[in-house]
Amino acid sequence: MRVGESPAQESASRTVLMVDDDPDVRTSVARGLRHSGFDVRVAATGKEALRLLSNESHDALVLDVQMPELDGVAVVTALRALGNDIPICVLSARDTVNDRIAGLEAGADDYLTKPFDLGELVARLHALLRRASHSDQQSDTMTVGPLTIDTARRLVFVDGERVDLTKREFDLLAVLAENAGVVLSRQRLLELVWGYDFDVDTNVADVFISYLRRKLERDGLPRVIHTVRGIGYVLRDEP
Repeated sequence: MRVGESPAQESASRTVLMVDDDPDVRTSVARGLRHSGFDVRVAATGKEALRLLSNESHDALVLDVQMPELDGVAVVTALRALGNDIPICVLSARDTVNDRIAGLEAGADDYLTKPFDLGELVARLHALLRRASHSDQQSDTMTVGPLTIDTARRLVFVDGERVDLTKREFDLLAVLAENAGVVLSRQRLLELVWGYDFDVDTNVADVFISYLRRKLERDGLPRVIHTVRGIGYVLRDEP
């Protein structure tokens, strides 16, 4: 939010797609978001959401996890596979670690458990939109050894050759590059990249590090992502 800008001004002209198969929830949340200044469109199914997102521009997506036919996790997975980076907050009536992990690992940016306070949803949407806006405005490139990372265009080059990364792979590499030379623990990576602000037993960080290494260190290229045994990982251009 800019200095002097009210929450309603921050929401102005921002279009949110609200997706939930429960008409009462859909109507209630949409009404509350409109009252907070958002332009809101609604969908009752995952398929309808994908159709709307492919045909119209939206700034954020609020998505229920439990829906018939195509659930919320499947919608998130499909969007990220298409390269759609829209900020996504998923909703679920189930408050279990596995449910949260499923949504976040699919590519969602935030998670709320029903029932929730509308004010919290609005605050989280504002945070997601500010983060997305900052990312769009970022024009710096980061260079670490043979790597060049263009954060504005979300492009990565190794010795001048472009390497295609998924959204999550890019996010992970960007965090490592922003902290080049600093050892980041697995838990810290889970917080910064996946948004896990809770204790969780998962090897997802290790899995995605292996994905990055296959793409960045192929054909005899030097190792740039180093393992610090018992702690985590560090990005640096020297052994």
